[in-house]
Amino acid sequence: MKIVEGNFYSKDHEWVKIDGKEAFVGISDHAQDSLGDIVYVELPDVGDEFDKGEAFAVVESTKAASDVYLPVAGKVVEVNEALDDAPELINEDAFANWIAKIELSGDADTSDLMDAAAYKEFCENE
Repeated sequence: MKIVEGNFYSKDHEWVKIDGKEAFVGISDHAQDSLGDIVYVELPDVGDEFDKGEAFAVVESTKAASDVYLPVAGKVVEVNEALDDAPELINEDAFANWIAKIELSGDADTSDLMDAAAYKEFCENE
């Protein structure tokens, strides 16, 4: 299982990489592995605003459809359009193939998110 240092992780297996006032968001390697072959990603619309913890995308696999929750509040400024034609890219590399780029609403509240070490322990004990 791949876990990237410097990212934050939610208990719902989303990751967020914060860079100043922007953040990239996707699902973790653990999540894509649990889902199996991803066949569709419902992307949010650019300009949509979401509160922290709100569902902003859907990932469908051969096993199930799962909501993807935003680990930080913000506005969608870009989506990974490559996932429209090739959703399986998330299976190939869940961290390189982010779902959305977010403009943060104020300071990012990461107090309830995990760093890489805590997330690894969380996954091992789940």
